Amino acid sequence: MASVGSPPAPELLMAVRNEHNKPSVFRSLLVIRLLNAWWVLTFFQPDEYFQALEPAWRMAFGEGSGAWITWEWRNQLRSSLHPALFAGVYTLADLVARPLPIIRPWLLLAAPKAAQAVFAAAGDWYTWQLAVKIYGADSSVSWFALFMSMFSPFQWYCSTRTFSNSLETTLTIMALNYWPWELLGDAKTEKENPKPAVSILHTPGTLTSLRISLILAATAVLLRPTNILIWTTVALATLLRPLLSRSGSTTSVLTPQTILLLLREALLCGTLVLSLSLTSDRLYFNQWAFPPYKFLYFNLSQSLAVLYGRNDWHYYLSQGLPLLSITYLPFVLYSLYNPTPTTQHSKISTATLKTLSWTVYITIAALSCVSHKEVRFIYPLLPALHILAAAPLAAFFTVPAPPPSAKSPLPKPRLRRKRLLTSALAIHAALAFFLTLLHQPAPMTVLTFLRTSYARIHPEQAVTSAPIASLASASSGPGSSSAPNEETGHELFALFLTPCHSTPWRSHLLHPSLRARALTCEPPLHTQPNTPEREAYRDEADRFYDDPQLFMATELWPAGAESGVESTTTPPAGAEDIPRYIIGFEGIEPWLNSFFTHPTGAGHHLGVSPKRVWQGWNGFFNEDARRRGKLVVWDTGLYTTVS
Repeated sequence: MASVGSPPAPELLMAVRNEHNKPSVFRSLLVIRLLNAWWVLTFFQPDEYFQALEPAWRMAFGEGSGAWITWEWRNQLRSSLHPALFAGVYTLADLVARPLPIIRPWLLLAAPKAAQAVFAAAGDWYTWQLAVKIYGADSSVSWFALFMSMFSPFQWYCSTRTFSNSLETTLTIMALNYWPWELLGDAKTEKENPKPAVSILHTPGTLTSLRISLILAATAVLLRPTNILIWTTVALATLLRPLLSRSGSTTSVLTPQTILLLLREALLCGTLVLSLSLTSDRLYFNQWAFPPYKFLYFNLSQSLAVLYGRNDWHYYLSQGLPLLSITYLPFVLYSLYNPTPTTQHSKISTATLKTLSWTVYITIAALSCVSHKEVRFIYPLLPALHILAAAPLAAFFTVPAPPPSAKSPLPKPRLRRKRLLTSALAIHAALAFFLTLLHQPAPMTVLTFLRTSYARIHPEQAVTSAPIASLASASSGPGSSSAPNEETGHELFALFLTPCHSTPWRSHLLHPSLRARALTCEPPLHTQPNTPEREAYRDEADRFYDDPQLFMATELWPAGAESGVESTTTPPAGAEDIPRYIIGFEGIEPWLNSFFTHPTGAGHHLGVSPKRVWQGWNGFFNEDARRRGKLVVWDTGLYTTVS
């Protein structure tokens, strides 16, 4: 026992310091993620926009706001909870911008990024908090877990993007933090009374923590049904703890009373979240719907997911984990092989680490059985991987702290192998810089060109001072293309001859009256799996790239549909589907010239003379050959440009 006046124990000092640092750490994380969101200037995958911001735009501003609603939403595969969140963000941004309409475009672009930055910061913070619970407030390992999250290139690239996977990742680590891991421990008994004490779930705060965890977990599962794999593993590890325990002399805290309490809370919290989801979906779809069922039915039973790519069974092992981990990979693999390398952990911490490792095993094994694989699908495992790998990484790069002394009551571990650590961090920084600033920036910048060009050419239609909700009548219904507006005579402003969903849509075009069209890639919902019809199916984008001349001559501009258009005048009524601008990657330029300008071209009679008016660099390489080279905007020459 310490004598009176002796310095407090280092463990206590570290715990007090960590508790004191909590608010400042979160503020710092929030600032960093806001900067992160602002510096993400590249295009990754279309789901960031078409599965979140487009339906959110429609929710906020009405059916006539020009949002592109994809087949997944028309067939009720997605939960409306995720876009409803951003619909609220859009509505708030619209209200804030009304007194200052000049900032309105900027605010509508920035608001979703700022909201997602908050979720990203929360994900980092709860990664740290769960690491503190596992390794102790006096351990530097929890700080390593936080730094791993902050310096992760994949986190920097994806955490502030509006993917449902990004929100799922934050919800998952939050739920894991609030989960009562004490259920994996042993019951404490009194000497006078060998019976276990009252249920652990009846201790102050534990039941509330359980309810928060269950609500967050249920929300994550409704957003992404595959998240059930993580929570099935956690639930089984908890319920089977008495059977898996090697110690026969101890009593598990998991009494029948505790199990019944767990089941009751799971049922109540699950019902609460499900009711909220059903109500939201009923309001959005105008009928009762259960998207998780439709998600599994279309993607698994109807095998539609494979239309978007097939991968080898080992994809998550050979590519997924390396992409998530980068230079952390050796420590991740070691921690998965041996999640508790030392005996310093308590029984609860040891069991927690083993459970986290099993969530990785089970999730990757199950998802490896599905043909269509993406690294985003295992993104919710990344915080757990950081927590698992933090201990071996800290041991590798630090030496134990010296004993406390009067001069140094709170000694810190000293770094070692600094050159190797600096090299690893430099690799991560270079990757983050490349991915967020240099790899595929053109799909974002081209929309800035189109948006500003439209406001310049049609200032009366842009109506930047009016709330978007009041402009609902100025645009068409959802889909790939906006139909001509008979009353205002708007031309087809932009035609995207690119692989489908190569750019964001209304969330970045903004103006509801800006008519645009793009090639689609709707799946063959009318066909059955493994049939000749399914195998032979070619979507609109496929047909264009299979034979661009035939596609343009028969599907875009059939002979005789538009003719006699003078290049120096505004096109007549019959030419409304000839766009002002054609957008495509530079590889299609020879096809356009052959079709429009060659004397034997099928579109020569249209009077179109494509001229480059904008081009954007799109990175050093692209895995899709159709997207290689610069992204180009061609003026068709049929419209009088208004300065």
